[in-house]
Amino acid sequence: MVEILQSIGALIVTLSILVTFHEYGHFWVARRFNVHVLRFSVGFGKRIFSRYGPPPAPVAPPEGAEIRSRGNEPLSGTEFAISAIPLGGYVKMLDEREGFVPDDQLHLAFNRKPVLQRMAIVAAGPLANFLLAIMAYWLIFTVGVTGIAPILGNISPTSTAGKAGLKGGQEIVAVDGVPTKTWSDVNMRLFERIGETGDITITAREPGAYTVTNDYLIPIDHWMSDVDQPYPASNLGLVLNYPHIPAVIGGLLDGEPAMKSGLSPGDEVVSVNGDKVSGWEAFVDKVQGSPNKPLDLAVKRKGQVVHLTVVPRIEVRDGSAVGYIGASRQPIKLPPAMQRKVSYPFYEAIVPAVKKTWSVTVFTLESIKKMLMGAISHKNLSGPITIAQIANASAQTGLESFIGFIALLSISLGVLNLLPIPVLDGGHLLYYFIEFVTGKPVPERIQVWGLQIGMFLIVSIMLLAFYNDLMRL
Repeated sequence: MVEILQSIGALIVTLSILVTFHEYGHFWVARRFNVHVLRFSVGFGKRIFSRYGPPPAPVAPPEGAEIRSRGNEPLSGTEFAISAIPLGGYVKMLDEREGFVPDDQLHLAFNRKPVLQRMAIVAAGPLANFLLAIMAYWLIFTVGVTGIAPILGNISPTSTAGKAGLKGGQEIVAVDGVPTKTWSDVNMRLFERIGETGDITITAREPGAYTVTNDYLIPIDHWMSDVDQPYPASNLGLVLNYPHIPAVIGGLLDGEPAMKSGLSPGDEVVSVNGDKVSGWEAFVDKVQGSPNKPLDLAVKRKGQVVHLTVVPRIEVRDGSAVGYIGASRQPIKLPPAMQRKVSYPFYEAIVPAVKKTWSVTVFTLESIKKMLMGAISHKNLSGPITIAQIANASAQTGLESFIGFIALLSISLGVLNLLPIPVLDGGHLLYYFIEFVTGKPVPERIQVWGLQIGMFLIVSIMLLAFYNDLMRL
């Protein structure tokens, strides 16, 4: 229950940050073009808190504007509100399509502005999300990103990587020609190739040699296109050169076999079915190789040996059934030789921040394209439950991880909002672009049809994402 509440709290904080930046983008540009904003709300539904800003300064209507009446009530200031449902937000502007606008206020209405100004106002929300990501990565690169050095451990000769010639002790310095300073960089490059056919080129430095590198080609054919939760490095047989990791339980998931069996954080697994366990990796192998089979565990707890029985449930990974108990290992401190810290001076960090934002944006667009073409499984689509879990995990890991997750999610929000789907910002931009080219607005009946189609698509995507979340649970 505590973990659920923490995840909900992390989700609310994360969405509030993203929504506030997104809507402020709309708000800021709207005010620059003298559009009156009636309400700026974080959240939907009933308002639980609100306050009004100062009323707008009186501005004379544009020269030549028709004014048929006077004496209307003056405009109040913008209402800044927090609403009950924290799953989004909105900016409500003065607009004749939303309600009556007095004649002497028409020049403040959104729908009366030139089409290029309306396009700028609509595009400002997603652009604010990209700006937030750049700022987040700028901060991260200035402080410094600590990652794991991509030095390989023992590579199985029968694995895909082993057959390609990769071996333990080598350090991966590039994937497909893109430099990889950390293990995270390696995974990012591999994720980009999911669903593709061709060769992955891995450039590795030989142990003890700083200038000698070799290229290794790994052939792929619609690689992992049908996998629900892909682990690309593991699929290729790439493993890190970790120090010895004892089989000590670090965390447990509610309702999973490990918790039901009576395991507790801090327990050290000594043996499984009478066989001595040499470390965490050996314990994982035992669990994954025993789906739906009872395992008799001997665990050391506070100096005493306790005997427990756990039955791993079945989980499908890479098309195969493996055992899963919902337990994580106790964190260990990595030696300095295994760590890489990437940092830049403050005035230089903006460049890698922009590059990082661009690469993640391209990756997101490519992933959407692959999903639409069936190159990757639609089951990779995530909803609010998964976002809440990741937000909570990244917040617990540290501020650096949480800021990185905010940047990643902000880019996703920016990209999705620019898709040409009616209801989204991208759909409005499409309509305004047609108006700019043709010189007249899209007919209202077509906009209504587009709204219905857009609502159907968005609701369908949301239901699919929510269904995927439930299946993962």
